[in-house]
Formats: sequence, structure tokens, C-alpha cells
Amino acid sequence: MSRDLPPLNALRAFEAVARLDSVSRAAEELHVTHGAVSRHLKALEEALGTALFVREGRGLALTPAGRRLHEAADGAFALLRQGWSDLRRRPQQAPLVLGCPGSVLARWMIPRLDRLARERPDLTLHLAASERTPDVALTGLDAALLIDRAPWPADWQVHELAPERLGPVVSPRFAGFDRLRDASAGALANESLLHTQSRPQAWSDWAAGSGLDADALHMGTAFPHLYYLLEAANAGLGVAIAPQPLVAEDLAAGRLVAPWGFVETQARWVLVTRRRTNDPRVALLVAWLRAELAG
Repeated sequence: MSRDLPPLNALRAFEAVARLDSVSRAAEELHVTHGAVSRHLKALEEALGTALFVREGRGLALTPAGRRLHEAADGAFALLRQGWSDLRRRPQQAPLVLGCPGSVLARWMIPRLDRLARERPDLTLHLAASERTPDVALTGLDAALLIDRAPWPADWQVHELAPERLGPVVSPRFAGFDRLRDASAGALANESLLHTQSRPQAWSDWAAGSGLDADALHMGTAFPHLYYLLEAANAGLGVAIAPQPLVAEDLAAGRLVAPWGFVETQARWVLVTRRRTNDPRVALLVAWLRAELAG
């Protein structure tokens, strides 16, 4: 027996007797005999060197030492019951906290939440948007959906979902649209290109995948986030650069056009968790995300 803890089976019996005011009822609750509960009480009293109960009429009453131990045991068992209940309930009921960039949240995740609810009613998400890469501990998050490239922190478990496919997009409302739509990609060297501060290497990545000289491209207006960049492109302000999944609906609706297609970069769509996470909801989410990105 640990010198720092009482005999735990005996303490459990004591707590039940003190709460129910009866050895018999405690024995019934614990599914043991009356004699077993009495032996547990005796073991506690011998370990403490003091009585915990005194006879009072036909029942038992706590001594001052018994009251102190009951207060401590009652609080400890209440915490254990609550913690156990939370742990058993969490995978089924608590939302999985998923972090992702605001642009991914607004243009890709939110339009799919209805489908997620229909296809995976057992998977509830709480979404948290941030343009910053999460810290190594993923503070406040169960998982994060990112478009990024290796190397990854050693403390992360990285689930690769799909390669990034990146390309220029332009609105038919853009003044130079008729001139560009049938031109080669090299024509972009004459444009003042819209770009985003949150992904400054995007045009260079695309140029490398398209066999163009990135230094020949000229950067125009910069936007703090991809969401604003694409709003500007939709408004006809110029040629922007974007991951294909984030503009798929705009392309299908004709709001944007991708005359030069999309190229695969070294970046990947990934879902990251802490390395020793053993949450069955993560596997469900990974499978659903892969299917959505492949569609």
C-alpha cells in the first residue's frame, strides 16, 4: 500500500457508508457483503489509529476524524465521477476543435458543413480560424487543416490529404480579360499581378511548375489574406493566384476563369494532430477530407 494514500477499496467503502448512513446499503451499492464493508472500515481505522464512526442509537455517526475524511473522500470521488463521465462522453458528444486558415474556412469548409453533417452525423466540429501557423503544441486545437510543406514539427502527426494544385484565375469582368483568355502564360509577365501577404511564394511556386521565370513576373496590389485576394479577383481587379479547391465553385459558376490551368506544388493539404493523439474522430475526418479533396 502507498504511504501517501489510504487503502482505496476501503476508502470507497467508507465513502459509501458515510453517504448512505448504512453499512447494509453501502454493501448493496458496492455489490459486496456486509462483513466485507465492516472489514474495510476496520482497516481504515487501524491505518489511521482513530475511530471514524460511533454507534448512535441503531445507526452510525461520524466522528470528527470521520467527518474530515468524508469531506476529502466525497470531493475526490465527485471529481473522479465527473472526469470519468467526461472522458466517456467526449468522443461521442464533444466537438472536435479544428483550426484552419480563414480563407479555407470561408471558401471551402463552410460550404461543405451541410454535407459533413449528412454524411458524418457522428462527427461534430468546432471551427477556429487563424492565418498563423499553429504552435507546436496545437494550443486550443484538437487538429489543424493546413496547406503547407515539410518539414513538420516532430511533435505533430501529419495526415497527408492531397497535393496542392495552384493556378492563376481572372474574372471576365477584368478589363484585360479578352486579351488574356487565349494568350500563353507568358503574357502574365506584362500584368500587375494580385497577390497575398499570407502566401508570398505562391506566384513563384506556380511559375516554377509552369516553366516560367518567376523574376519576370510583376507583383501589383497585395492583400493580407487569400479571401480578400479572391474577392478582388471576382470584382475584376486583376489576375490572382489560388489553390484550385478554393476557387472550384467560382470556376463552375463562371465567375472566374483559369486560362492556364493549375500545377502541383511541393505544398500539401494536411491534417495535423499531436503525435500521441488517439482520437477515433481524427480518422473519420481524414477520410472525409480526402474524399472531398479528391472529388
